[in-house]
Amino acid sequence: MYDYRVLFVLTGHDSLGDTGDKTGFHLSEAAQPWRVLREAGFHVDFATPEGGEAPIDPGSKDMDDSVNREFLEDEDVNAKIKSAPALKELDIGEYDAIYFPGGHGTMWDLPDNKDVQDAIRKMYENDKVVAAVCHGPAAFVNVKLSDGSWLVDGKKLSAFTDEEERAVEKDDIVPFLLASKLKERGATHEKADNFEESVTVDGRLVTGQNPASARGVGEALRDQVKKGGGS
Repeated sequence: MYDYRVLFVLTGHDSLGDTGDKTGFHLSEAAQPWRVLREAGFHVDFATPEGGEAPIDPGSKDMDDSVNREFLEDEDVNAKIKSAPALKELDIGEYDAIYFPGGHGTMWDLPDNKDVQDAIRKMYENDKVVAAVCHGPAAFVNVKLSDGSWLVDGKKLSAFTDEEERAVEKDDIVPFLLASKLKERGATHEKADNFEESVTVDGRLVTGQNPASARGVGEALRDQVKKGGGS
């Protein structure tokens, strides 16, 4: 029996806009926190917004990384990401935290998904931990709490920066610039230099800037869950 359960919601979107290139979730942004949580004895499940296979962004598939290899060679993980349940099929109340890894795919299928919005609202309002890294906070941009306020309004957070998006030359491909959109919603965006680590904890909201921040987000998520949400 596990003391704590965390749900990873992976993007199910594999097309990088109209470029013809493939995208998906960023491998290390799932693998690093998974490793941290597994070492802490947490149980991790996976879902996608609509169900089905969660595509891995080809550009993130660094198999020289031992944690990436461990993640993909784990039979349980492999089965779960190849045939992930849809978010609405799960009882979100069974989980202590919900986590959104990044990868550019998130920019297309997370922001407007009602099941994603409902799950985040329910978790946050029930004093559970809500976490994301890099492009994962795309899940937050259209989430409103029950009082009608934006989830991120007045919150400190980290996310992939506009400068980083320009540096990877995808600023003209993504539907919007993530950091700018979060700031429009009232968030205070904390950031490090391009591709350097930035992890922000604001009560039950845990966020990170980029792949370099993934392990730190996993550690902060673990610690906040153990503290009972940190509210």
